Amino acid sequence: MDIGIYGMGRMGFNMVRRLVDKGDHRVIAGNRSSGKVDEAVEHGAEGSYSVEEFVGMQESPRVLWTMLPAGDVTDDMVHQFIELADDGDIIVDGANSYFRDSVARAREVRNAGLRWLDAGVSGGIWGYDVGYCTMIGGDADAFEHVESAFETLAPRKGYAFLGDAGAGHFAKMVHNGVEYGMLQAYAEGFEILQKSRYDYDLRALSSLWNQGSVVRSWLLELAEDAFEHDPNLDSISGYVEDSGEGRWTVFEAIAEDVPANAIAGSLFARFASRQEDSFAMKVIAALRGEFGGHAIKEAATEQEQ
Repeated sequence: MDIGIYGMGRMGFNMVRRLVDKGDHRVIAGNRSSGKVDEAVEHGAEGSYSVEEFVGMQESPRVLWTMLPAGDVTDDMVHQFIELADDGDIIVDGANSYFRDSVARAREVRNAGLRWLDAGVSGGIWGYDVGYCTMIGGDADAFEHVESAFETLAPRKGYAFLGDAGAGHFAKMVHNGVEYGMLQAYAEGFEILQKSRYDYDLRALSSLWNQGSVVRSWLLELAEDAFEHDPNLDSISGYVEDSGEGRWTVFEAIAEDVPANAIAGSLFARFASRQEDSFAMKVIAALRGEFGGHAIKEAATEQEQ
C-alpha cells in the first residue's frame, strides 16, 4: 500500500525504515528539514520536500500519517492535511497526543469529509528491530485500509483497533502512566540495594531478576545495559522530565474517582527530581526542629558550594 509518514524524528524515521524493509509498501517520507528526508530516501523511501508535495505524491484514498510532537505542531499539520486532502483520505496522528485533543481533531477531520485514526505507538528507539506496539482508535473502515501497515510495524499480535476516536491515545496515555509507576518501583528498589550494607553488582542482579522472577521485564534488560556502561550511574543527573502522559493519566484518574496512588506518586517523584533544594523539604526540616528538637542540617554557603 501507499503511505506517507511526516516527521522524521527518532521514531518516525525508523518506522519508515521498517515499512520499507519489512513490508510491501510504497513509503513517502516528509519532514520540515530536508536532511532527514534525504536520509530516508537512502533507505528506500520516496522523499517529499513540502507538505503539498507530500500530499500530492499519493492518490486517494491517501494515508497521511503525522509523527510530529504532540500539541500545536500536530494541530497545524492536521489542519494543513485537511486543506490539501480529498474526501475519504485518512489522517493518522501517531504523536503522544492527549486523547481529548484527538477527539476534537477527529471531529474536524470528519466534518471535512476525511477519516481519522489516532495511533498510540510504543517502541522507542528499539522499534525498528522489535516492532512497535500500536494502539488504534478512530474510523473502523480507515483501520481496515491501513491495517497492512500496522501489521508491518508491529510485532506479532502487537497492534489492535480499540474503538472510536481517542481510544488509541487514551490507551497509550494509561500505558505511559503504568510505565511511570514501573520505573519508579525499579528505581526505588535499586536505590535501596545501592545504599545497603552489601556490595551488590547491580548489573548482575538485573540479569538475575530477569531469569524467571516475577519482576522480569524489558526494563530490567535496559537496566542491565545501563549498569554495565556506568555501574554507579555517576555520569547521569537525577533530573527526570515527564512527557505529559503521566499527568494526563492522573487527571483522568481524578475525573473517574480512581485511586491511582502509584502512578501519581511516580509523577510527583519526577517533580521532586528537578528541585536542587526543595523548599517543602526545608519546611519539614524546620518543623521537625521546632516540635521535636531534631537536628537541622545547615544549607551550604556559596563558598562551600
